[in-house]
Amino acid sequence: MSDLIRCAWAGDDPLYRAYHDCEWGVPVHDDRLLFQFLILEGAQAGLSWITILRKREAYLVAFDGFDPERVARFDDVRAAELLANPGIVRNRLKVASAITNARAFLAVQEEFGSFDAYLWRFVDGGPIQNAWSDLTQVPASTPLSDCVSRDLRRRGFSFVGSTICYAFMQAVGMVNDHTSACFRWQELGGN
Repeated sequence: MSDLIRCAWAGDDPLYRAYHDCEWGVPVHDDRLLFQFLILEGAQAGLSWITILRKREAYLVAFDGFDPERVARFDDVRAAELLANPGIVRNRLKVASAITNARAFLAVQEEFGSFDAYLWRFVDGGPIQNAWSDLTQVPASTPLSDCVSRDLRRRGFSFVGSTICYAFMQAVGMVNDHTSACFRWQELGGN
């Protein structure tokens, strides 16, 4: 697969390439996986995504398999344990945000039946198909990510600014932002 054309950001790191080739931009409709990406994108703020990918397994353990019901019950003792865990990003605000976001996530599930139903209504149930020829054309945020960010914040979420929301939307396949020469662009619906 090394001869395939990929988005420039995938680079040569095997972990990054595997993420690019198998996950990034694939539509996600599983609530637990959506919760995972929401937490990881928030943790990534100010850091590189490869840093988070390298810590992903530790996050999976530390956050009980990204079970939002369990994370919502984390208390101050558990938060302190997380802050002592070298396998994750030990930022007090990001750890507190993950717990707060789990509680808000459960409230959204209660209101809409699933986080998936809530989230995908922003794109009418299907991915937005972009056709960027160059990585420099891909925006950091859009009016839609502004809207998603505002709505999430209104519902009590944190670390969900517009740029984080757009990265989340890209990761979970709400938008296909693979560049048009990338082999994944067409596989994920670009034409």
